[in-house]
Amino acid sequence: MPDTPIARAPRHRVNDRRIDPPRTPKPTARAIRVVAFFEAFKGIIVLLAGSGLLSLVHKDIYDIATVFIEHVHLNPASRYPQIFLDAASRITDTRLLLLALGAATYAAVRLVEAYGLYFERSWAELLAAVSGGIYVPFEVYGLAHRPTWHGVVLLVVNILIVAIMVRALALRRKAVNGRA
Repeated sequence: MPDTPIARAPRHRVNDRRIDPPRTPKPTARAIRVVAFFEAFKGIIVLLAGSGLLSLVHKDIYDIATVFIEHVHLNPASRYPQIFLDAASRITDTRLLLLALGAATYAAVRLVEAYGLYFERSWAELLAAVSGGIYVPFEVYGLAHRPTWHGVVLLVVNILIVAIMVRALALRRKAVNGRA
């Protein structure tokens, strides 16, 4: 092997000119940054919840649930506390670990998405549009069967996020096509 490094052509260069990726207009870029912080917040919250689940491994969940119900002064014999206690009695360490793993995976996706959105990566805009759009039919279905104010807020926020991402992708595509 020769001692000289292999010369490689730098990426993003055409005819000795550097080609920068298209930039997003400022109002859209600010909106994308807000979405990035929102996604990072969701990721951190879910990561903390998953860590909390891990702290419950090898503990008696039923006893913890009973103490919680007594602490909030609920009747353990009434319907909802009884459902909660039944669910707590069926939780195993394996289920807790699987839930924590699912939470960690979800958090990782949200944090990677937030990173990509903050640094204006097109793949992150596409991921945000698709992941936000997936929830819309379920939210519409939920509102059709049981309308609530928070359901409306969630639907509006998701539609707004999808619209911001689709606009950013369209502007990026237009900038790329205008350059060619």
